[in-house]
Amino acid sequence: MIEPTVLLTYVIIVLGFVFIPGPATLLTVTRATSSGAKAGIATGAGIAVGDVIHTLLAVLGLSAIIATSAVLFNVIKYLGAAYLIYLGVKALLAQSSNLAGIKIPPVTPGTAFKQAVYAELLNPKTALFFLSFLPQFVQPENGMVFLQLIILGLIFVALGLISTVVFAVSAGALGDYLRKNPAVVKWQNKVVGLIFVSLGVRLALQEK
Repeated sequence: MIEPTVLLTYVIIVLGFVFIPGPATLLTVTRATSSGAKAGIATGAGIAVGDVIHTLLAVLGLSAIIATSAVLFNVIKYLGAAYLIYLGVKALLAQSSNLAGIKIPPVTPGTAFKQAVYAELLNPKTALFFLSFLPQFVQPENGMVFLQLIILGLIFVALGLISTVVFAVSAGALGDYLRKNPAVVKWQNKVVGLIFVSLGVRLALQEK
């Protein structure tokens, strides 16, 4: 099994990763601010499920296929980018309807969860991260490499989920306050849309 000192080092490094704002955090905060803490937590849970699947892919070696196939990498990347841009454009169009006097309901936790799962699964950079990062802390001499990978992956997922819940609750409370302001309500979907579009463009422009 994994030595305690190696495991402690891993946990410290992962805590640094998950609590430094990145795309997953931005996605969670955006959802929590616009649709409430429950939607933000559901987004974090969706990201966690996506990361569990990425861990399994790394264990099974499927992530290595993505890493070595430029075509497959780009197909997944552009699908993920297109999905994020689609969500962004959908939010922007919803804002236009809101300006016409139609009340736009917030995204439900169930919808937020599904969208987060899809967005995380369609990010090949996440697959490559798990493929390259987890093995650095595996000790083959301690046996059962696949089990060590699963343990490391699940620890990453658990710590990531904790961080997204913290961000979601904080952003949700702020969002509840901001949504009482008519000016914020008027522009919130436009801001959400622009953030999702920018995440999609960022993903599309990324290289291996």
